[in-house]
Amino acid sequence: MLTIWGRRNSYNVQKALWAADELALDYRHIDAGGDAGLIDTAEFLAMNPHGRVPVIQDGENIVWESHSVVRYLAATYGRGTLWAEDPGERARAEQWMDWTVATLEREVLAIFWRLVRTPADMQDKKAIAMHVANSARCYALLDDWLAEREWLAGERFTMGDIPAGTTLYRYFEMEIDRPAIPNVRRWYARLSDRPAYQANVMRPFDELRGKLSF
Repeated sequence: MLTIWGRRNSYNVQKALWAADELALDYRHIDAGGDAGLIDTAEFLAMNPHGRVPVIQDGENIVWESHSVVRYLAATYGRGTLWAEDPGERARAEQWMDWTVATLEREVLAIFWRLVRTPADMQDKKAIAMHVANSARCYALLDDWLAEREWLAGERFTMGDIPAGTTLYRYFEMEIDRPAIPNVRRWYARLSDRPAYQANVMRPFDELRGKLSF
């Protein structure tokens, strides 16, 4: 059986769980990280020497790093659905996955850490404002792309929608100024209708407020 390690309130673990549920996979989830611990044990470090979640085991295959996990699940179980068979469509999905980890997440998660995870009396308001502005530029770019297509890779949902899509719940739930991004909002509404997104991404994060470590 497929096994997924990681705490459900982890942004990166949510990508793995969302992908698995989109594919209707039968899997075992093991809480790991934060209060659950496990990630510093010899057994866990033998799977992922970095001691980070998510980690999945599928038969003899052990995969870590959230985007690698999403790619693995899509390639193994989602050919023709999450994993596009057409190389061009698949490249469009992968380019948005890479852009998300290199650019978008860096800004959105910086806001989350500085505004939500950091206690109020320790917050750097200037840094928060900078990351809010940078995020707005990222989402404006994404909004332009979505003006002419329903999903990031084209006209259907693929693995390319998962990483950037995972940012949206936290982005829209934080108390910050946001640009007018109607196409991103329409995309978010479509994602919000998906049961796997509701179950794994649209999770309140109150328990993370003011916690610099978890």
